[in-house]
Amino acid sequence: MPSFAYVVKDKAGQTHHGVLDTPSRQALIEQLWKQEFVVLSIEERQAKRARAFSPGGVKAHQLVVFSRQLATMIGSGIPIIGSLDALAEQMEDRNFRRILRRMRDDVEAGSSLSEALAKHPRAFSDFFLNMVRAGESSGRLDEILDRLANYLEKIDVMRRKVQASLYYPAVVTVLAMGITAFLVIFVVPKFKDIFASLGGQLPLATRLLLQVSDFMRHFLLLEIGLLIAAIIGFRMYIGTKGGRAWFDRVKLDLPVIGILLRKVAIARFARTLATLARAGVPILTAMEIVARTSGNKVIETAVMTARTSVREGENIADPLAQSKAFPPMVTRMISVGEKTGELEKMLSKVADFYESEVDAAVSGLTSLIEPLIIAFLGLVIGSIVIALFMPIFTITQLIQR
Repeated sequence: MPSFAYVVKDKAGQTHHGVLDTPSRQALIEQLWKQEFVVLSIEERQAKRARAFSPGGVKAHQLVVFSRQLATMIGSGIPIIGSLDALAEQMEDRNFRRILRRMRDDVEAGSSLSEALAKHPRAFSDFFLNMVRAGESSGRLDEILDRLANYLEKIDVMRRKVQASLYYPAVVTVLAMGITAFLVIFVVPKFKDIFASLGGQLPLATRLLLQVSDFMRHFLLLEIGLLIAAIIGFRMYIGTKGGRAWFDRVKLDLPVIGILLRKVAIARFARTLATLARAGVPILTAMEIVARTSGNKVIETAVMTARTSVREGENIADPLAQSKAFPPMVTRMISVGEKTGELEKMLSKVADFYESEVDAAVSGLTSLIEPLIIAFLGLVIGSIVIALFMPIFTITQLIQR
């Protein structure tokens, strides 16, 4: 029999901890409700997720389609086994098809849908799993799956917009650096013999350009090696706990882009916590999931600190405000939501507001970056061209005199 650790509050607001062996999570919840406790969190003491071989991850849009179609079929009265069987037959992705067939076999063998999902952690996140568990516990699985599909769709759309806005300047910058390197390494040396035949003192800009060209050509392999080593070293550093925290903090402090990333993180935090709260997931479990899926260590640390405060009987808003990671408007709306019992409603409003802010920021960022990139390209390549042709202009003027 599995063992569960639980955290509850009694009528007086006192927090209690304990561990019980029960047949299932739902049985423990019902037992605690009968004792008039408010359930804050329940965690299985064994491995949180039963793992089986999972062929790989599943794309976000596939999860959206799967969730929505499964919600429709269950809402129409089709059994889960039949629904999974039908979805597996029409699934084009072979990887996802294998996962669905294994899930169907597990459900047919007596497992719940959430237990079948838990065996494929690479395909279904903790957020997805807990939403389904909440749907099974409340008897509103079709409604929860539909909400889940809406949530995943909104998050995926926002992610694509942000990626598109950041990929464009990144690609153009890399191309600009590549063109500049090509000119300096392969084109500039061809002018060296021409300049030598002209004689005389070359302009300072031309001499500097030729020195840079010689250095880059003679030490090209060393430069490539150092660049690769720097990239590997940087990736290893941000792979550490301290490095990731530093990098995420720097990203949020960047001008223009940092503002956009902070708005994305806040929108995702609010939308995820609102979705979990509305589904009936215990608040401590919901906050842990929100922290792990935030995508930023600064936000994760702030949410986990707030989670500790909630475990000790305090509210959510105060520790979030003290972290300085969230704007005052967000923490005040959360505070109002806690006091009025409408936390989910306030979080949804915060998510709607910041998602609209992300749209506006993406449009503004694109319109701002385009002229900056054009100016950068013109400055770099124009400087090279001017440095190359300055000696020729000088000789032409001397000849005319």
